[in-house]
Amino acid sequence: MAINKISSGVGLSVYLDELGQQKSTFARLHYSFHRKVGAGTLGIGVYGGLGSHSLGRNWLARDPVAQDNAIPGNGASQGGFDFGAGLYYTSQKFWAGVSSTHLPETELDDVSIKMSRHYFVQAGYDWHLNGDKKYILQPSTLIKSDGTSTQIDLNATFLYNNQVWLGVSFRTEDAIAPMLGYQLKPNANSMLRLGYSYDVTTSTLSNYSSGSHEIMLNYCVLLVKKPDLQIYKNVKFL
Repeated sequence: MAINKISSGVGLSVYLDELGQQKSTFARLHYSFHRKVGAGTLGIGVYGGLGSHSLGRNWLARDPVAQDNAIPGNGASQGGFDFGAGLYYTSQKFWAGVSSTHLPETELDDVSIKMSRHYFVQAGYDWHLNGDKKYILQPSTLIKSDGTSTQIDLNATFLYNNQVWLGVSFRTEDAIAPMLGYQLKPNANSMLRLGYSYDVTTSTLSNYSSGSHEIMLNYCVLLVKKPDLQIYKNVKFL
């Protein structure tokens, strides 16, 4: 939700995730502040909230008598504080950002889980071929790291007439993803976008996975508050 008077926005996010015996729940309140800097806009964003992890009870051990102290035998659940922040700068042709999640690195001893800090760096550029805005090449990159391992996404997208795009993304030690899409020409009030990509696995997981499909549908609409019309009547102006 935008707050135009103070160039800010607020939001709320809640998500649930389940993987095997582990369930995760996060609820976060977000705030962003925007300021014109040079030819572009600088955005500063923060979030704060709670994260909770729980482990199920249905563990299957080879030896039912043996007890692994690292696995709670009767299930466990614990929550803690979560916080993140980031900077994002955008102009007509260039954008870049840096952010981090799980800054406190909260440790949940009851479930043997630590919310490890993650770092993200991204940048991209709109290159008008031969100076023609009808043909745009958009190279971009996204770098993700937890301080121990790092993954890099290299992307290149060709956009024609601000409606049709073709591209490819390469994720180090993971996959190559060709993509294509179409969007109704954006106007001042709305935008509709449809896209498709296919991840071709390049890691050792290719022995067990033939890749994955992804379909994206995106619709944006501008919510405009009706102007507050005030009428002033005075016999002097009749």
